Amino acid sequence: MLGLMQDRPLLISSLIEFVERHNGDGEIVSRRVEGDIHRCTWSDIASRSRQVANALDGEQLLFSDRIATLAWNGYRHLELYYGVSGSGRVLHTINPRLHPDQIAWIANHAEDQILCFDLTFLPLVQAVHAKCPTIRKWVALCGPDKLPVDSGVPNLVSYEDWVGGQSTEYQWPVFDENSASSMCYTSGTTGNPKAALYSHRSTMLHAYAAALPDVMRISARDSVLPVVPMFHVNAWGIPYSAALVGCKLVFPGPALDGKSVYELIEGEGVTFAAGVPTVWQMMLGHMQTNGLKFSTLNRTVIGGSACPPAMIKAFQDLYDVEVLHAWGMTEMSPLGTLCTLKNKHLKQSPEEQLTVRLKQGRAIFGVDLKIVDGENKELPWDGKAYGDLLVKGPWIVKEYFKGEGGDPLIDGWFPTGDVATIDADGYLQITDRSKDVIKSGGEWISSIDIENIAVAHPAIAMAACIGVYHPKWDERPIVAVVKKPGAEVTREELLKFYEGKTAKWQIPDDVVFVEAIPLGATGKILKTRLREQLKDYKLPGL
Repeated sequence: MLGLMQDRPLLISSLIEFVERHNGDGEIVSRRVEGDIHRCTWSDIASRSRQVANALDGEQLLFSDRIATLAWNGYRHLELYYGVSGSGRVLHTINPRLHPDQIAWIANHAEDQILCFDLTFLPLVQAVHAKCPTIRKWVALCGPDKLPVDSGVPNLVSYEDWVGGQSTEYQWPVFDENSASSMCYTSGTTGNPKAALYSHRSTMLHAYAAALPDVMRISARDSVLPVVPMFHVNAWGIPYSAALVGCKLVFPGPALDGKSVYELIEGEGVTFAAGVPTVWQMMLGHMQTNGLKFSTLNRTVIGGSACPPAMIKAFQDLYDVEVLHAWGMTEMSPLGTLCTLKNKHLKQSPEEQLTVRLKQGRAIFGVDLKIVDGENKELPWDGKAYGDLLVKGPWIVKEYFKGEGGDPLIDGWFPTGDVATIDADGYLQITDRSKDVIKSGGEWISSIDIENIAVAHPAIAMAACIGVYHPKWDERPIVAVVKKPGAEVTREELLKFYEGKTAKWQIPDDVVFVEAIPLGATGKILKTRLREQLKDYKLPGL
């Protein structure tokens, strides 16, 4: 016997319909590529997303055709989020920090039909347009007055010309909630990137989960700044969760330096922000240099790579901002865990609470976790056993677009490539990427722990730990560090700083001072490139 409830598919278009009807006056503030601040409402976004849908219909596009974007976080990008997916097409967000050859490869692999881009990325488009035969229209996200003359890009049209004349009336189509809604390619540090293809159902469930009190706890009372880019895993689902609850959205556009982000937070009364450690590092540096405080920001979610303890402490102790440590990946839409305290932790001291907050957190409903050994045998949740982390759930990939890489699942579970422990309370702690774990004398050393201690030193801005060959121990850790501007520290001083903070055998054998640490397109440290840079390095005394 079936239940007697109305059968309405979970479609992204229902979010924009809901927010327009119930929270239409909610503000959307965008710092534009043009440099000015643009203001509109959720009602405006809804109206213009219907114009986008009409423009797409006018192009005779088929159901599930891919529409690509190369764009910052802003209102036009948000309109595409809803107009493209809502009309039954697939929004393909491309990471502009990738190499032009990679962008061309991705656009061809996805068989993109239209590409919409911010003018910042015109040089990229000029470099790739001749290599992308499937793209029939190039749309610059600007008004006709800003359209570059002699761009060299055929069929280039301004976004406002393309959508502006369209009707604001549109009947969103109803279709299977398992239909594809959007896609995002992995960073592709090894070989060609692979695409995660999200569905309307998976996106909607993820939007519900992200807003929960134990996750991002977004509400209509919040002013939310997604610094995490819309060109990467749907800005962690925030554009969807924001419509679900009707909150104010503040988009930073291309200005991600510490000063610009801080001024936007203060100017727009931002209460909640989401981003990766590298952006927050710049902002905290700006604030500390200028003796600044926050007047409204009360919490931030940090993910993308492990958040150093020093950053969590700085946010909490200096600025009274709660840090929510998160973990996930492109293949997981991306949220997997988020770190919030349980009731029993409230009686603990701030130091005891901090040991919990440093972990990546507990599974969100919709995600299941387990850790396994080399024989795929499940390991206990005791906070000591560490093994390969596997996940499953309704917003986790079962395979990649076009079957690239074959079947990735192991008995229905997705292998994340991370090594982790899980404690008795269900808190996950990522100890390393499986390919970055340092195996020394049969024992494993976490490169993340080594890096966290280094960046806790007042003179160090960034650190990356890798293993190097040792004839006796197989591998030994070394740490590559970037000093803060004007700061000085010697090799000996930094190695001494490790004493008492980790076991003696885990202390790095050497410190390598570098000008910069290579970062990938999403702000993660590229260990492969660092190893390449240091391939001729020899440990002292060998």
